[in-house]
Amino acid sequence: MPEEEVIELKFRLYDGTDIGPFRYSPASTVSMLKDRIFAEWPKDKKIIPKAANDIKLISGGRVLENNKTVGQCRVPLGELLPKGVIITMHVVVQPSLLKAKTEKKVDEVPRKHICACSVL
Repeated sequence: MPEEEVIELKFRLYDGTDIGPFRYSPASTVSMLKDRIFAEWPKDKKIIPKAANDIKLISGGRVLENNKTVGQCRVPLGELLPKGVIITMHVVVQPSLLKAKTEKKVDEVPRKHICACSVL
């Protein structure tokens, strides 16, 4: 009976601490990883994501897309690594742009636009 392939991942936070390692199937999606990170996020950190979508995962210098699988994201580096090696992915907390724009508009005070131009 062949051994099922698993990939061990740990997630490095902004301050150098890690979440994990955890074992994942190559069929697991990046969205599933973000959900796990959000659930396991240490409560004592200064920066805390409000939702799993606020989390960006970086591996091999690339921001990973939610619909990609772990198996798709580990290429080409993951295939060169021997079994049992833990792959580190970096975690960045970045609020979604839609929320940030909405919050910014609420906080802004309406301004009167006054323009004065002089042509000499």
